[in-house]
Amino acid sequence: MALLAGSYERFIWGFSLKDLTSPAATADSDSSETLTLKPKFSYPAHTGPVRCVAAAARAGLAATGGADDSIHLYDLPTAADLGKLLEPSAAVSALAFHSLGPVPRNLLAACDDGAVHIYDADGFALLATVRAFPRRGEAADALAVHASGRVALAAGRAGALAMLNLVRGRRSFACRLERPASAVAYAEDRDGGDRFVMAAEEKVTLHDSEDARIVHEMDSGKRVLALAPAKNGILYTGGEDRCITAWDLSSGKASSRIEGAHATRVKGVVVFDSQKKGGSVLSNLIASASSDGVIRIWDIRTIGNAKPTPLGEANTKARITCLAGTTLR
Repeated sequence: MALLAGSYERFIWGFSLKDLTSPAATADSDSSETLTLKPKFSYPAHTGPVRCVAAAARAGLAATGGADDSIHLYDLPTAADLGKLLEPSAAVSALAFHSLGPVPRNLLAACDDGAVHIYDADGFALLATVRAFPRRGEAADALAVHASGRVALAAGRAGALAMLNLVRGRRSFACRLERPASAVAYAEDRDGGDRFVMAAEEKVTLHDSEDARIVHEMDSGKRVLALAPAKNGILYTGGEDRCITAWDLSSGKASSRIEGAHATRVKGVVVFDSQKKGGSVLSNLIASASSDGVIRIWDIRTIGNAKPTPLGEANTKARITCLAGTTLR
């Protein structure tokens, strides 16, 4: 597994870590076992702050977007910088890969001028540019791609939500929100219901993907800055409360929480999905990063009433702005 973190100081960091189910681990592993976050690389990737990162699941491909109006590409297994894309005409605020199995198909980039650029992941040729928010000054701030690869959601900084038809390369729907959303993601509940979640200030809303109606509203108490859905109908959030909260999307209730997960606000959360031989998917490991530069790995099976001990930790000594991960070994 690998992690990629970006910082305000324009650097990115790559780390590798071992799964608890690796041959090096024993069958009776307990919460006292630790993991090693091994540094793989660090680059002064951009000439301005790194604003977003994305990793293609199981493909070893990653991308970063910055305030310098560019996108950088990386090969994680070889720790190689593959170069940069210069098509964005404004700062890049969000990135998302769409993958079919181990092969990434497209890379989407949302920018401060309201445009969403769609790239072919094979050669990274620009396929289309969709004006998600035509109004002047309406920056695209968050991005999510549906598992089908047919549609995507973009949230605007001024308080709009747009649905993009990726097959036809155009905006198909847009509406105004009560409050600007800082994060959006597609998710499933325990029954396999097709949903999407949005974070706006301290509220997280769960919506039906068919008609966008609100299914549940979850109150975190303080501003939510990062969210990550898991395959088992759980959503993990982090933010200014410095905690990591697990929400049951079927009930809309908090199921567990890591109190005081970090000393400062949580800026990124990553869920690592592991495939078992029987075909079921487990999400036992999560990673979190805070604005003081600390990255931690947690085993969700140890989360209870008491604060668990992180399985692994690294300190970049920088102001982390974003975090992404992949199950690539």
